[in-house]
Parts: sequence; structure tokens; C-alpha cells
Amino acid sequence: MDPSKTSKPSQAANLEDEPYPSLSDYHDYEPNLEFDDTELQQSPDDIAQSIEFIEIESCETSPVEDFPEENFDELVEACEENSYSLMYCPSYPAVDDSAVDKYADIAKYGIVDVKGDDAVGRKIIVVYACKLPPVKEINHSLLLSYLIYTLDQYVEQDYSLIYFHYGLCSKNKPSLSWIVQVYKAFDRKYKKNLKALYLVHPTNFLKIVSQLFRPLISAKFGRKLNYINTLAELNEEIPLDKLDIPQEIKEHDRKLGGIGDLTSALDNLNVVPSLPTQQFGISLSDIKKNYGLVIAPVVRQCIEFLDQPDALETEGLFRRSANGVKVKHLKDLANLGKPLNFEDPHEAAVLLKTFLRELKEPLLTYELYDEVMQFQCWNKDEVLKQVQVLIMEKLPEDNYIVLKYIISFLSRVMERQDLNKMNAQNLAVVFGPNLVWSDNVSMSLVAIGPINMFTQFLLQQHNKIFMI
Repeated sequence: MDPSKTSKPSQAANLEDEPYPSLSDYHDYEPNLEFDDTELQQSPDDIAQSIEFIEIESCETSPVEDFPEENFDELVEACEENSYSLMYCPSYPAVDDSAVDKYADIAKYGIVDVKGDDAVGRKIIVVYACKLPPVKEINHSLLLSYLIYTLDQYVEQDYSLIYFHYGLCSKNKPSLSWIVQVYKAFDRKYKKNLKALYLVHPTNFLKIVSQLFRPLISAKFGRKLNYINTLAELNEEIPLDKLDIPQEIKEHDRKLGGIGDLTSALDNLNVVPSLPTQQFGISLSDIKKNYGLVIAPVVRQCIEFLDQPDALETEGLFRRSANGVKVKHLKDLANLGKPLNFEDPHEAAVLLKTFLRELKEPLLTYELYDEVMQFQCWNKDEVLKQVQVLIMEKLPEDNYIVLKYIISFLSRVMERQDLNKMNAQNLAVVFGPNLVWSDNVSMSLVAIGPINMFTQFLLQQHNKIFMI
């Protein structure tokens, strides 16, 4: 072990009430998909009666009959108890390996994925219709259970949901009754922190279904709904480099005429202004060259603001998003090397996460990604020693200094968890994907589990790991 390392020492905008209008007019192009829309080939009155019938009818004919409404809360609690437990820490129950096995047949399709954070600090959850297998080849009850299991890990923080509609056809399209059951299953707990729902490449079928659900959808939830007709439009809201978009969806977008704009958008994503004061989107070595400091000024300013008692005690710190316009303004000021004035703790929290997420290389480096992914396989008796070796010996010195500075601050956040509700588990879910990712493998649910568990262990054992 390297001895040198052991001695290193106002009111926020109410986003829930912000409108989310449609971002563009409906595109005239209708893809030639094999929809079996017999459920929709009826009069408006018949359709309304069908919806009413689905609402009041028992679940005997529903493919999700395992989720009777009276038992739903109990099922959710069971999922919460098993979510993100840490095998090595006595304060948490053991990892539920049975859940991994239970959902293996669903997870293998890649229908649902989690893709880091968007521009205002919200977790991005993606659903791909094109990855749905034929109806006869998938258990829809298990699919709903898997959706609940996935969302239960993120619903306590603000999140965005992207649904890629392309690829839904008569062979893989779930029944209308199942869709209604899904909507009913995802009650206020899931809708409260959902800040934006993006429906990408909508068809007439999807818009008709949306209209059918209008009586069931609150006005507030309706404002979160956004129709996105091309990937270029989606890029304006969520940078496409954060999404692992299947090639068939890109080809479909080409038919919609979006490929030209998309190419320009992707080109622009890789352009980093060559400012001598740049802080975002560059490497730690570049920051050290620009400022003569290992810890970027923006990181220090964010943490110094958040380290005040009032900020530390803010409920949902790092889980809530912030005003996008204000965050962008603060980011621009930081890139000009100017001092930052925060009006709200969530602004500083989002900016800190954004800095980590936009580093040219993750703080824990590409080289250590594979080792972090093996965290669950490490011997229980050797795990502390292995983490110490990884952090103290294998992590570059500058990365170590920045990581220690951030983890030390997060330990003080955990000390106020009775007020801010941010324990090690919650902070790991927020920070894990912003500390480590691969340079050639897309972030997925498979990767997020080990990353979050590693981060949780790092937080809980920080005194021993960093010799604090």
C-alpha cells in the first residue's frame, strides 16, 4: 500500500406543478406496423364502456391476476425490503439472490433499462417496445412484477421515464386490460416523483390509447406527458449519448426524416469549448492544469454550500431535481471560472452530480470498472481489504483525493439522515452510476446493482477505507 496516500489528508421552483406540454406537433408519418387494433374498432361509447368494464371487472381474465389491489401495498413493501440490501453490512439484510433468478427470464430481453441522470439530476428509466417478445413467450404477470421491482429502487427520487413505442405490433402487444392494470398498479407512489414521461415515435394507436386513458389520468399527470416524434427532439431534452438506442429504432427515425438533425445533435454533443476556465466535460488532469487545483472549484463551492446545517437537513437532498434553466446558468458560470450563488440546496446538489457525470473519465476510472462489477463475488471476509487496495493503491492519486473529499462530505449527509432521509443506501443509488461506468458497455440494470452496492459499502465503511 502506498504510504503517501494514507497521509493525505430562496425557494426552489415547484417542479411537480411545472407544465410539460407536448414538445412538437404530431408527425404525419405512420409506420407500417402489424397492429391488431380490434379493441379500438368500436364506437366511442363502446370504448368508454370497455374501459369502465375493465376498471370494475375482477382480474380473472387479466394477465396480471397475481396483483389484486388489496394486496398490492404488501407486495410493494416486500419489494422495498429486498431492494439494494448489502450482503456485507449487518445493518442491512442479505441480498435477495432469489429476485435475480426470479426475473432472469424477463431481464434477458432488456425491455427496461436505467440510464443515469438527465440534465437536471433526474434518473432516466427507459422502456423499449421493440424488445418485447411475442405475447405467448412472456409472462405478463412477471413482467409487471419486474417493472415494480425496478421502479421501487428509484421512485423515492425524481425520475424521468422514456418509452420507445416503435416495434409494438400484433405479435407482442399486451392486451388493453393489462395496460389498464399496469396504470392502476402504479399508484401515487410512482406518479408523484415522475417528472416527465416521454413517448417516443408515437403512432395513432398510442395516441388513441392515451385518449382512452384520459378519464383515468389526472390533469397534473397529463402535464408530464410529452410526445416526441424524432430522436433529434428527444436530444433536446435528454442527451442521446446517455441512451443505448437500438439500431432498429435509429433506422425507424431515419424514415421519419430525423437522421439529419440527429447527426448534427450527436456531433454537437462531443464539442467541448476550449476555455482555459472549463470545468465540465473535461478530465481531472485538465482541471488541475486550468486551475492548479486537484479539486475543481465547482466541486468545492457546491460542497461548501451544502455543508451548512440548513442545507444538510434538506429532505430529499440529491434525490430531488432542480430548475433546469438555473442549473444550466450555474454550469455556464462555472465554465467561465466565476463564483456561484445558490438559491436552493437542490441546485448545488444537482450541479455536483452533473460535474461527476460529465467527467471525461469516471472518478473511479474505466480501468476499475470490471473490478467494481465483481464486488458481489468477493469473499465476505476479504471484501474490506480488497476495497482498500482498489481505492488506496489502484486509484490514481488525484482521483483518490477528490473521491475522499466527496465521500467525507457524504458521511456528514448521512449523519443528518433522520432529517434529510438520505442514508447510505439512498446516497448509493444516487451517486453510484455517477462515480463509475464503462467506456464500452452501456449502463444497465445488471451493472447498476453491483455499482450501487459497492458505493454503499464505500459510504458505510469510509472511516476504514480512507483512514479518516
